[in-house]
Amino acid sequence: MYDVIIVGAGFAGSVLAHKLATRQNKKVLIIDKRPHIGGNCFDSIDEHGILIHNYGPHLFHTDSQKVWTFLSQFTSWHNYHHKVEGFIDGHYVPIPFNLNTLHKLFPRFMAESIEKNLVETYGYGKKVTILELQKTADKDLRFIADFIYEKIFLHYSAKQWGKKIEELDPAVSARVPVAISKDDRYFHDPFQAMPQEGYAKLFENMLSHENIEIRLNTEFKDILRIEGENFIFEDRLLEGEVVFTGMIDELFDFRFGTLPYRSIELVFENHETDSFQNATTTNYPNDYDYTRITEFKKMYDAKHESTTIAKEYPQEFVYGKNTPYYPIFTDENQKRYEEYKKYAQSFKNLTLVGRLAEYKYYDMDDIVLRALEVFEERFADA
Repeated sequence: MYDVIIVGAGFAGSVLAHKLATRQNKKVLIIDKRPHIGGNCFDSIDEHGILIHNYGPHLFHTDSQKVWTFLSQFTSWHNYHHKVEGFIDGHYVPIPFNLNTLHKLFPRFMAESIEKNLVETYGYGKKVTILELQKTADKDLRFIADFIYEKIFLHYSAKQWGKKIEELDPAVSARVPVAISKDDRYFHDPFQAMPQEGYAKLFENMLSHENIEIRLNTEFKDILRIEGENFIFEDRLLEGEVVFTGMIDELFDFRFGTLPYRSIELVFENHETDSFQNATTTNYPNDYDYTRITEFKKMYDAKHESTTIAKEYPQEFVYGKNTPYYPIFTDENQKRYEEYKKYAQSFKNLTLVGRLAEYKYYDMDDIVLRALEVFEERFADA
C-alpha cells in the first residue's frame, strides 16, 4: 500500500510527489489519465524536429527565488524574454500597450502629447490599469484608455470567454495594464527562461525517484472510489493520503452540479519558411476567430528550415471531449465551488491542490509555490 496517492502529474502533483518522496521517504503513486506526465505543460518534438507545447504556449517567469531555486534542480535554463505583438488597425504593435505601441498607432504630435501626459501623471517606468485611466478627469488620458479597452481588450475577451463584455467580471478589465515605458517584454519578473531541454524533461527529472511510481493512461475512478468519508483503493480501505489535482466536481460525481471552464482548440501548422511572424506570439483581438498565434521555435532561437505555429480557438469546455483550461469566475460558480470545498473538508486524508481542484487560476510559478507551501503546511511535520 502507498503512503500517498496523487491524482494528476502536472506541476501541483509532481512537486508534491518529489517533496514527499525525497524529504519524507514516502511511497508515492501518481496516476494520470493522459499518456504523459507534465499536465498542460507537456511539450514534445513534432515531426519536423521542432519543440512544441502540445497544450499551448507556457512561458516561465517568476519573481520567487524559492520557485526558481527549486525548479533549477531539474533543468538548466535557456535565457528567454517573451514578446507579444497585437494586430491593431492594420499594424503589428507591442502588447501590453506601452509607449512604443502609442507611437506606432498615432501621429507623432499626438503620441508625444499623450506620452508627456502619461509620464507627468504617473511617472516613467510605472504601470497603470485601464480602469485607473478611465477614472481620470483628463480627456486625453480617458481617450487612450477607451482606445485600449476597445481595440485590445474588448473583442479579445469576448472571444476568449465566449461572453458579452457586460457578462464578464469587471475585475478582468481592471487588471489590463498600460506600461509607461519602452520596454517591449511581456513579463518583467527577475527570473525568465525556458527549460533547456523542455518541460517534459524537467518533469521526468523531478519524478525520477525510487519512491515514486507513475501510472499513465489511468482514470482515477478505475482504481480509487469513495465510500462514505473514506477512499477505497483497489478494493481496500486507503489508510494513506490522497492529493487530488483534478476537477473537484468530477471527484465528487458532480453532486452539486458542474463547474464550467473555457477550453481551447489548438490548430498546429508547419510552414516552409524560416520565420512566420515577428514575435513569438501575435494576438488578434479584432480579426479572425482565433485569439493568437504562437511560433514555437522563437522560444529557443532554434534553427530549422521550416517553422511550426499554433492558432488558438477558444471554445466551451465539454466534459469528456476536450481539456479544461480556465475557470469561469462568476458569483454562481464560486458559490458552487464553496459547496464542494466544504464537502471535501469531511475527508481527513484529502488534500486539494491546483487550478482544477481549487477552481482558481494559477500561473506555473504560482502553482509550484502553492505546492511547496502545501507540503510545508500539510505534510512536513507528519
